[in-house]
Amino acid sequence: MPPVDPIYPPPLLDEHERGVVAAIEDLRERMHGSLAVPRRWVGGLRRVQFARGVRASNSIEGIHASLDDVVDAVDGREPLEAGEETAAALLGYRQAMTYVLQMAADPAARVDDGIIRSLHFMMLGHELDKSPGAWRRGPIWVRDGASGAEVYEGPPATDVPRLVDALVLALADDGSPPMVAGAMAHLNLVMIHPFRDGNGRMARCLQTLVLARRSVVSPVFSSIEEYLGRNTRAYYDVLSEVGRGRWNPGADSRPWVRFCLTAHYRQAHTHLRRIRATEQLWVRCEELAREHRLPERAVPGLMDAARGMRLRNAAYRAAVATGDGGEINELMASRDLRAMVGSGLLVAHGERRGRRYSASPRLRDVAAEVHAARPVRSDVDPFAVSPDQLVRDVGR
Repeated sequence: MPPVDPIYPPPLLDEHERGVVAAIEDLRERMHGSLAVPRRWVGGLRRVQFARGVRASNSIEGIHASLDDVVDAVDGREPLEAGEETAAALLGYRQAMTYVLQMAADPAARVDDGIIRSLHFMMLGHELDKSPGAWRRGPIWVRDGASGAEVYEGPPATDVPRLVDALVLALADDGSPPMVAGAMAHLNLVMIHPFRDGNGRMARCLQTLVLARRSVVSPVFSSIEEYLGRNTRAYYDVLSEVGRGRWNPGADSRPWVRFCLTAHYRQAHTHLRRIRATEQLWVRCEELAREHRLPERAVPGLMDAARGMRLRNAAYRAAVATGDGGEINELMASRDLRAMVGSGLLVAHGERRGRRYSASPRLRDVAAEVHAARPVRSDVDPFAVSPDQLVRDVGR
């Protein structure tokens, strides 16, 4: 067997790091318990969270879109306001991530270089000039977006196939905890920088794939893409600290692993807060639907509007289906939406095909009450407190 090219190895976890991993696993067990019980609101929460991840990963690359447009893309519709290039990027990333979720559900599926290249093609297939799905053929540099200075040089293009083979081998044999394995997959892919463009998105996608295949909680709630989008500067800084300007697999990967574990810890708390708030908002919207004698299937639409999202006929039909309300046609959806407007829960804007709906003041007040009752978000740095404090924080 030929020798395997070295890649960044995971650090040997110390006691504190193992404690953080255990705390995150406790949080995820709690999430799993809340999401595993059949409830109609779970599908809508998963759909919006998926959209948040797609939006965040693209925003890191300077591709910005409203949550409404990203939800449109997630539902398979053309985004209403995003430009053509942005819409194509959103739809491509959505396609790749949907494939990741399908792979996660197939225990026989294996990650190899062909899967990595296929996912890249799904993401960038609309930009053929960027060689989607093909390894780069020349040198590559990463520049700081603010200063324009070169901050990283990837390994020679001739080394890319061997290094990717080593990455794939590590994915198959790595005995690390799932969160560490996902972090190392991300780090190695982004440092190899095997493609001409889209390496960051591809690395984040691969990290989610590793997590999805080895995690107890739903893949959408395993991803840290949203956290990375909120903390982009810190994300770039830690990659720069570990990368040291060029391919250097002998460098210490511990700062990166700790950054990712912190992201998982904080994102898990965010998910638990949202799960509680979503359940409470669903109950309030059910009460409003009964009060105004609206069909039960109207509740997911009221939920989306209460969250501040744009509601259109097609978006309402998608929300009904996601909320296990079954498939409804355009005419039925129009009747439901008119009834919600007549009940004073929605406000209509525009005419005919361009008509959209938003929350009325009453529905906004209900959403604000639920939002105000949420627990305070945990911004605890899990590496700045003792293991005992971590346990107490998990138990809140």
